Amino acid sequence: MEKRFNNVALERLEQTEVSLRQDPANARRKQVLEGEWVLGQGAPQFRAFISYEGGQTIFEMDNPTFMGGDGSLPGPMHYCFSGLAACYASTFAIIAAQRGIPLHRLRVRVEATVNFSRVFGLGDFPVMEEVHVHLDIDSPASDAQLKEVEELALQRCPVVWTLTHPVSLRTSWSRLAATEAA
Repeated sequence: MEKRFNNVALERLEQTEVSLRQDPANARRKQVLEGEWVLGQGAPQFRAFISYEGGQTIFEMDNPTFMGGDGSLPGPMHYCFSGLAACYASTFAIIAAQRGIPLHRLRVRVEATVNFSRVFGLGDFPVMEEVHVHLDIDSPASDAQLKEVEELALQRCPVVWTLTHPVSLRTSWSRLAATEAA
């Protein structure tokens, strides 16, 4: 059985690092998500079909009532924050494991005030002024060690980087064929 530390497979991380040093192009991995707006009443408003190494799953979303949904499922911002929380906690746990810092418990809280005025065309206000990510950590490590891991997680977390750096966004559209649209 594979050795894990903080529920991180360290040998796999080491193998990946060696591979990336040998060929940096291996660091690039395409991520794809396909979804569909559901037009039938009484159903979730959106379904995303996600393929991953171990299989496939479906994420369903319903907007809160003030955004025209039924509030019956998590909304888009829940998934956005969940991705940030999981990615940041994962990055923190990986760096702690690589440094031999044991974690007995790691909890994460993401909080922000979202201004929905822009969605309704009521102003050019920032959607969010600040996102706060807070970790609750149970570890025998010193405060200095945990602070170092926190700083590295902040620098290395892919979702944090995406939120704090401009990223090119391109949109496009096409018409469905009449038979496909039905």
